[in-house]
Amino acid sequence: MRVRHTTISIIEGGGPTIIVTRSLGLAVVVCVALVVACAAAPRLTPVKARKLAPDFTLKDANGSTVHLSDYRGKVVLLDFWATWCTPCQVEIPWFIDFERSLKGRGLAVVGVSMDEDGWDAVKPYIQKRGMNYRVLLGDEGVAKQYGGLDALPTTLVLDRDGRIAATHMGLSDKREFLDEITTLLDSRSAGNAGGAGSAGAGAK
Repeated sequence: MRVRHTTISIIEGGGPTIIVTRSLGLAVVVCVALVVACAAAPRLTPVKARKLAPDFTLKDANGSTVHLSDYRGKVVLLDFWATWCTPCQVEIPWFIDFERSLKGRGLAVVGVSMDEDGWDAVKPYIQKRGMNYRVLLGDEGVAKQYGGLDALPTTLVLDRDGRIAATHMGLSDKREFLDEITTLLDSRSAGNAGGAGSAGAGAK
C-alpha cells in the first residue's frame, strides 16, 4: 500500500478535538486520533441491539490458526491496529495492562495487525513493546467483514456471547474502555448485561 500524499485536518468544536489524517492516492487505511477533552460516561449498546461480530480465521505469530469464535464465553477487546499508527502506540500499553489485570476475570485482548509488511514488521514490534496478548495478522477479507476498517485504531468490545457491545474509532479514553470491560465482566452473559453500562496485550 503506497501513499502519494497525506493531509491533516483538525476539527474543533464544543466537544472533543478530533485530529483526522487522510491518506490520498492508493492508501485505503487512514489513521484517526480522537483526543478526548473530557470523557463522557461510557454507554454500551443495548443487549437486544447488539450484532454478532463477524467470525474470522487468522494466524498468530506462532502460525496457529485462531477463530474469533474460539473466545466465546469471554469478554473480548478486539483491536485492529498497525505498527505505523501513532494512536495505536498510545493505546497498546493500556491493553497490556488490561490483559495483565483482567485476564483472570475472563477478558481476552486480541490484536489484529493490518500491516501490509506482515510479520516482518509486526513480530519485532510485538517484542519491542512487550505485548502480552495474542496478535493476529489481518487481511483484506477481515477488513471487508468489518466495514473496510477505514480508520485505525478501530477497537470493538465484545460481550461474552460474541456480540459487539461498543465500538471505538481512533484514540479513545482508557477509563472508558475499562468501564465498558468491567461492566461486561460483571455480567455472566450478554443476556443479563443490561442495555447501557458504566463502571469502574506479542502473541501467545
